[in-house]
Amino acid sequence: MSASHSPRPSSRFLHWQQPATLPHPDWSDLRAPNAWLLMLEGRAPWEYAALLTTMPWMKKLPQGDGHPVLVFPGLGAHDFTTAPLRAMLDSLGYATQGWGQGFNFGPRAGVLEQIKHDLQALYRRHHRKVSLLGWSLGGIYARELAKECPELTRCVVTLGTPFTGHPRATNAWRFFEMVSGHASDDPELIEAIRQPPPVPTTSIYSKSDGVVAWRCSVNEPSPLAENIEVQASHIGLGVNPIALYALADRLAQPEGQWQHFEPKGVRRWFYRTPAGPKTA
Repeated sequence: MSASHSPRPSSRFLHWQQPATLPHPDWSDLRAPNAWLLMLEGRAPWEYAALLTTMPWMKKLPQGDGHPVLVFPGLGAHDFTTAPLRAMLDSLGYATQGWGQGFNFGPRAGVLEQIKHDLQALYRRHHRKVSLLGWSLGGIYARELAKECPELTRCVVTLGTPFTGHPRATNAWRFFEMVSGHASDDPELIEAIRQPPPVPTTSIYSKSDGVVAWRCSVNEPSPLAENIEVQASHIGLGVNPIALYALADRLAQPEGQWQHFEPKGVRRWFYRTPAGPKTA
């Protein structure tokens, strides 16, 4: 089974752009998370410990239908950081694949071409659309890849990804510029990244994120976009049981029948689903 690829306009990030632009919200008051929130990133090992202790509960997560999931790590991270997440998804019946390019030091030469090749190869191998999952910077890859290849993409889920607001409203922008060789404050790049993918898109984020200002991870209200707030650290989002439950719930939806996340019963104690960036 194959898919057709029509040429698309180019942009400065992944060689494409969206035809429409969103209204510009006022992000002038956005700042990177403060020192207290950054210090709270030290709770990540406890989140992993919580995952290990809740494994019997995690086995009751919604089962997958076997479709492929391509997983991108965060800035400076490697596939081993997403190994627990991928192992959980594999146990639920998905066919996961790491990005396979070593440490993620940004969109350097050949990186973006390779992730597009990987998406096409997964589609051909499984004859099914691929869900794209990205943690932090990896979520930007997932969103942009979905814009380039919507016909191959089932849905996008991001974890603590700063796709709107100013890139310097994070505590990682200096590291990004140092290792990637790219400026983080390019206006055209910022505008291109904040445009939404034309596929179902979920942002899972935390207001106590110590790396990314949480409002940088909030989608504009849309029938195809949603936001799920959880209590987690930035570094621990990929092993946090609450975040992983929401992720599994999103991936388990039948293809073509995507609906917004609606926690019910006791689950409402653990999740908030704000509609837009002005939600307090």
